[in-house]
Formats: sequence, structure tokens, C-alpha cells
Amino acid sequence: MSSKSSHISIALIGNPNSGKSTLFNSLTGLHQKTGNYSGVTVDKHYGSFHYHHADFQITDLPGTYSLYPKSIDEEVACKALINDQERIDVVVIVVDSSNLKRHLLLATQVIDLKMPCVMALNMIDEAEKNNITIYKDELEKLLGIPVVATNSRKKLGIQELKDAILNAKISDSIFYNFEKQKQILPHTNSYKQIIESQFLENTSKESVIKSFELEDNIRRFSKINYIVAKCIKQPEQLSKSITQKLDVFFTHKFFGFAFFFFVLFIIFQFIFYVAEYPMTWIEEGFSHLMNLTAHVLPEGKLNDLLVNGVLAGISGIVVFVPQIALLFFFIAILEDTGYMARASFILDKVMRRFGLNGKSVIPMISSVACAVPSIMSTRTITNWKDRIITILVTPLISCSARLPVYTLLISIMFAGKQTFLGLNYQGLVLMAMYVLGFVAALIAALILKRILKTSEQSYFIMELPIYRKPQWQTVAMLVYDKVKVFLFDAGKIILAISVVLWFLTSHAPSSEFTQIEKEYHDAIANTNNDSLKTIYASQMQSQKLEASYAGVLGKKMEPVIKPLGFDWKIGIALITSFAAREVFVGTMATIYSSGDSDNTETLREKLITEKKFGTQEPSYSNAVCWSLLVFYVFAMQCMSTLATTYRETKHWKWPAIQLVFMTGLAYVSSFVIYSVFS
Repeated sequence: MSSKSSHISIALIGNPNSGKSTLFNSLTGLHQKTGNYSGVTVDKHYGSFHYHHADFQITDLPGTYSLYPKSIDEEVACKALINDQERIDVVVIVVDSSNLKRHLLLATQVIDLKMPCVMALNMIDEAEKNNITIYKDELEKLLGIPVVATNSRKKLGIQELKDAILNAKISDSIFYNFEKQKQILPHTNSYKQIIESQFLENTSKESVIKSFELEDNIRRFSKINYIVAKCIKQPEQLSKSITQKLDVFFTHKFFGFAFFFFVLFIIFQFIFYVAEYPMTWIEEGFSHLMNLTAHVLPEGKLNDLLVNGVLAGISGIVVFVPQIALLFFFIAILEDTGYMARASFILDKVMRRFGLNGKSVIPMISSVACAVPSIMSTRTITNWKDRIITILVTPLISCSARLPVYTLLISIMFAGKQTFLGLNYQGLVLMAMYVLGFVAALIAALILKRILKTSEQSYFIMELPIYRKPQWQTVAMLVYDKVKVFLFDAGKIILAISVVLWFLTSHAPSSEFTQIEKEYHDAIANTNNDSLKTIYASQMQSQKLEASYAGVLGKKMEPVIKPLGFDWKIGIALITSFAAREVFVGTMATIYSSGDSDNTETLREKLITEKKFGTQEPSYSNAVCWSLLVFYVFAMQCMSTLATTYRETKHWKWPAIQLVFMTGLAYVSSFVIYSVFS
């Protein structure tokens, strides 16, 4: 590669857990962006740096073990290398110095593509720690490309790597069996054509390619064994490493599970209790901003739109940021330390019975906090079918936004009843709701496993990396990336729907609002009692809500939801809570003229004393409450979840299936529950 080139395009490739992403961060610093590869949702990280009067553009390809892909991310990495439309000037092959033999398979395959290459002997400190000596000059000679020792965590060897990139060259070495290639695929003349032929729509060649792959790997490992013998010196019998000692406990069939659930307990304690403080600050901050905007701007539609539409929508987006940041903070630590691979490994066998795999565990359990970041975290699942099933069933697990709804309804059912055999009634029912959601998710996954068909085989290949201290820069970059994606991608859809909901609740047919305001104007003006004014204002707001388009829709919904025990008031709450589940409580408070929508006790008392029109029967009987509880366990009541599903799948078909499936399950289940209890 000539140093005179003003723009140099680099592709970074390597096995998972080779330190590739850390090296990428060391090369690019903060000059990074994230996108998606065309047609798929696998992340594409690209960055830039300037060195020796040249501008370098670098792309971090997904981790892969081979150029014969077995998963989506491996296919993306392979296609990126052979795509003539995407210019790649230099390929940097990142390998783990302490485990060089296994990483040389991919390295020799990339070299055979006849592209300018550089090898980064990453994690050289781990090799030295294990008394492994690598003769770099001899390795360069046998591979035919520059080889640089690096420690990306401490940013050692980075300048030498940049120099090597400027002087990268195509290797003269050949590692594949050209004679066997001509026998099996006579119309090909290079190794690159073999790799390209995997992606041609010709299934008859599939078995031929697999046959060549087997022969190719046998020849490669023969040469790799020779390279290792010539270039690597290590003790004949290494002592048992700290990683191996720890894995005796962490991957144990009993203690491994116990420790995993302990880790989850610690994580969710932080997500629930620590995130509560910044979430409260965000809500209060937006509340002050909304009040300020409402008083500064002239009264009118623009004021109402900005306050109750735009700002309310933005606050509904931003309030999730602490949970998302904390969840991915812990996920990044678990990944960077090497523990996440162990968690997936020990749970794979259990989850596979339900059409999932070990990598589905973290997204599903983290849904207890919020389904949005959980769906985003399914990107680690390489198999298409497993990932789609995980995305579709994850919202069935109760998230923290359902807690206000559960608390309100359970407190109505068990008012005055405290304990049974020393156990709290309300706590038992609350726990039952979470268990119900988790069981439903597993059963749904089992059903979807039999419905969804794919020719893609489900592979669970995961290298167990050594344990390391987390690199805080890498953790920070991951958290920043995930938060940014949520705010600016899913957030745009959430905001748009929020504005639609504002319109439905703040507008009414004809002059309904004007007539209602006239009815209450004199009553409010003729009293000096502030409490009475507040009651009148709440009653007026309640009537306006009933007369709004949302109220009209609620009335039209009533025949449909009546078999579940729901009236039109609950119907309005079902509509408005589509923005966020906890909106149900605020909507009900407004409908029932509660002066303070946050005062759940006042609302609870009103709901307990509410009677059906013309009768003395309670409107919120146990049958209605149980029906509503079950409905909220199963129903898709959160537009941000649907927006995130669309964002992750890149197709409206999947969120539509998710919405229809969960709504249907909620309706049928609620109908059965109401029929039984009434």
C-alpha cells in the first residue's frame, strides 16, 4: 500500500473474542459511527483516523470463525470481503496471540483471497503471561504479510500497526488446495471464486462446496500445524489457568445456575432501584419544562401540541434511557469480562427445548426491566429463527411499566386482606403475574418453533474467552451506542405516535369541548372554594376526555370489550396506555376526576366504590380485576416495543404479527378468566 494514498479503506476481521472491537476503539478513538449492513440488522461499526497525511476509514466486521459462514453475522463478514462494490484497500486480521493455532484458520482463508493484509497479534500480554513465545519474523515469512504484536487494551503497538497498514501487501503464499478445487469446481480459477459461489442461487452446488470445505480445512490445518511448530514455542504442559479454575464453578451444572441467578438478582436490583432516581429526575425535569412552556407560550393548539404532544412524547422516550444505559452497562461488563459466554453456555440446553438458545436468556430475563433494550440485545443471537422467536415472545414477560397497573388492581381485589399463612396476598398475586408471563413466553416460543420454517441450521458456537477486567472505554462506547440508537431510531416512531394520541385525546367532534367548557365556566367562576374549583376542573376534564375522539373510540370499543368485563372508561385507558403501560393509571385518575393523578390511594377508593349504572354491583369486581390483570400480562400495550421490533427486524410484518398474536391471546385469556370468576 503506497503511503501516497490519501484515502485508505480498512476492514477489521477476526474470530469472536479476539479483541477486535477493542483494537477498533484504540485505532479510531471517538471517531465512530454505527449503522446496519444492507438488508440485515447486524451492527456495522465504522470509524476513521488520520495518520501520515492519509485518511483511514475503518470498518469493524462482525466476528467470524471461517469464510464458510454458519450464521448471519459470519455471512455479513464474508460478503463484505468479496463484495467488489465496497472498496477495501487493506484487511487487518486480528488474532488472539495466546491461542494462535485456532485463529490461523480464518487468517489463511483471508490471505488466500489475495488482498493486501496485515496481521495484528493481539493480546500479546496474555501470550507472554503463559510463557508463549511467538517468532514474529518467521511468522511473517511463512504467511507473507506484515505481522504486528499489539495489546489493544493498553494501546501498545498501535503506531506500528498503522505503519504496517501503509505498507500492506498481497501474500505470495497459498494455503488452499488448488488441485482439489479444479477437480471439484473446474470452472473456478481462484479461492475467491470458491467463496463467492456459496452465495449463488444454486442449491446443487451446496454439497460440492461443503465437500471442498472439508478438503480445504484438512490441507489448511496441515500447513497451520507446520507454522505453529516453526513459529511458536510454549511449555509442553501449561499449568491450569485461572480461567480454567473459575470455570469449574461458573459452568458447573448446579453452582453455575445458582451464580447466574445471583448475578441477575444484583443486576435487576440496580436496574429497578438505581434507575428510579434518574428516571424521577427526568420526569420532574420534563414536568417543569412542560409547565414553563405552557405558561410562556400563548394558549392555543400550538401550546397544547408542544406540551401534551411533543414534550410528553419526548419525555416518554428519554425516561427509558437510565434503564437502557444501566442494562447495557451490565451487559457490556459481563461480555468484556468473559462471563456472558458462560451464561449462554450453561442455559443453552434448557432454552433449546423451547425453540430458543442460550443467547435468548439475557434478553428474556432483562425484559423484567423493559422490553425495549431486551429486544435490542437479541442482536447477539446469530440464528434468524431463534432471534425472531425471542423478539416475538420477549414482551410477554412483565416489565416494570406494568407495576403501577398490577399494584392498583391487586390493591382493589385484596383491600383489607393482608396475609395468608404469613405471606402477603398482594405479593403472591404480583409474583404470579410475573410467573404467568414467563411461562406464556416459553409456551409461545415452543409453538413458534413449530410454525416458523427455515432451512438455516441452529448452531450454538461460542468460544469461552479468558476472564479479564472490563475495559471501561469499551463499556462506555457500547452504552453510548445503544442509547443513541434508541433515542434517534425507535424514538422517532414513538414521538410520531405520541402526537397522534395527543390529537385523539385533545380533539372532539363538532363543538363538544366548547359546550362542556361553557357548562363548567360559571360554576368555577362563581365559587371561591379552591378545592371545589379543582373538583369542577377535574370533572370538566373527565367529560372532555369522554367527548374526545379517544372517548368516542372507547364507546365504540365497548361492545367488543364488554365480554371481558370492561366498560368504555377502561376502553379509553386501553387506548391511551398504548403509549406506555403505566399511562393506564393516569388515564383512570383523570376519568374518575381525581385531583391528583399520582395519588393511587384516592383512585383506588373511587374504583372500589364505583357501581355499575343503575345497580349496586361493584364495577371493579374480582372478576373484572382478574380479567384486566391477565389482559395486561399478555397484551401488547407499548408502542415503543412495537417500534423497536420494527427497527430490529426491518419489516412491519413482525410487529404486526406480535400485535395480533398478543392481543388475541390477551382477549381470549381475559374472556375465559372473566367467565370463570363471574
